[in-house]
Amino acid sequence: MSGLGELDRPGTPGSPGAWDSRSRESLTDPVAGGGGAAGEHAIAGGSPVVRGGEVAEGAEGSAVAGGSPVARGGASDGGAAGARGGAVGGGAAVTRDGAAGGGGAVAVGKEAPSAARRAAADPVKALMHRHRDLCERAVDPLEIAAGLEAHGVTDRTAARFRHRDVFSLAEEMYARVPRDGDASPRPTNPPAPRARTGWIVLALLPGALCAATVAGLRLTEGRPRLIAAVVGALVVTLALRAALRRGPLRAATRTTGTWTCWLVGYALLGDGLLHAALAGGPDGLPDGTAEGPWPVTVAPVLALALACAPAAASAHLFAVGARRKLAASRGLADFSASVRPLLLGTVALFMCALTALVALTGAVLAEPAAHPQALTLGALLLLARLLTVHGCTHAPTRVLTAAATAEAAALATLFAGRLPGCGLLAAPVEALVAACGPAGVPTAACGIGALTLLVHATRRLTRASAHAPMEQPR
Repeated sequence: MSGLGELDRPGTPGSPGAWDSRSRESLTDPVAGGGGAAGEHAIAGGSPVVRGGEVAEGAEGSAVAGGSPVARGGASDGGAAGARGGAVGGGAAVTRDGAAGGGGAVAVGKEAPSAARRAAADPVKALMHRHRDLCERAVDPLEIAAGLEAHGVTDRTAARFRHRDVFSLAEEMYARVPRDGDASPRPTNPPAPRARTGWIVLALLPGALCAATVAGLRLTEGRPRLIAAVVGALVVTLALRAALRRGPLRAATRTTGTWTCWLVGYALLGDGLLHAALAGGPDGLPDGTAEGPWPVTVAPVLALALACAPAAASAHLFAVGARRKLAASRGLADFSASVRPLLLGTVALFMCALTALVALTGAVLAEPAAHPQALTLGALLLLARLLTVHGCTHAPTRVLTAAATAEAAALATLFAGRLPGCGLLAAPVEALVAACGPAGVPTAACGIGALTLLVHATRRLTRASAHAPMEQPR
């Protein structure tokens, strides 16, 4: 073997037994191929090293992951050849001159990483596996960013995945999702929803039908007026229902309109009933006029019906602006700071339009404009609808319920105060009406609700998760 570098080659044993003198000498040599000196590689998990039938803990040799035994000079069960100085993962046994158990050949000097090391090397892949459904159904990176933000992933969390913000992390996740065929990827900045003729007409329809109904009430008397009122209320309700099912005011989840109907009904009949109750009435049913025993205030209701179009336009502008800022933002804090003024501006724009409509209807119908109750109710209904459209349904339902309950309780306590010994029940309502007039009750109830929803909207509608891309209705 001189001239060949003392290579180990198979040979005929020179002595009887399982080990001859040449085999025993090889056990005392340092391990070649793994870097030279003995003990260079540590044995993971306390794996035993077998030397000539004896077990030595922590001796020199190759690194073994998973507690696999390393044998030198002996035979191990199995049949695949092992390599000296290599690392073995997953429990395969390595021999120097014999056979390695475990079934597969182990490459010389190559390290087979464990599952934990693979996950540590590619944390984004583990995150994609956790949010597999979100990644597969996403149409652009912005939808993934919104979904991650909804699951509590922040910019600080994204830094642990080696990204500066959630948007950068979402872009990598979207790019790495396997897709069928070789189709080109979707654009990262999809076009914003456009105004369509269909929902614009539907948004104008409630106001037009309500104006026609008011005209019918003014031109008729007696039974024809009652029929006109019932038919008009029905067609206006159906038109409003159609407007809320199409366009920017459409919500993905169905919500009940019971409390909304109550609030609008109170705006029509509540102030007159409250005023009559304080005077000891009412002495009869409403006749559709402002001079009857139960006065009817039509101007604020007509203004709210006409304001359906400005509400739809405001919601559309807010959705378009938020989508553009979502595409341009590079962080969740940056997006929230840019959307908050947009939300406040949208509400202010609608309030300006509603103020003009209330003044216009009051002048045309020769009725008091009723600005306080009409404006607070309009703000409440707009904020409730914006939150519902963007997936926040719990708070609007609770606030609308609370406002309607407050108005109903005010009327109930006023009538209950007529009972003997129950005069104190009506004292709070009487004090409020004495200070602010009959409009004080709906203004207080709807105003507090609107402020509550405005604060809630500045927190919820400024999140990326509230503006996840969705199919736009036609």
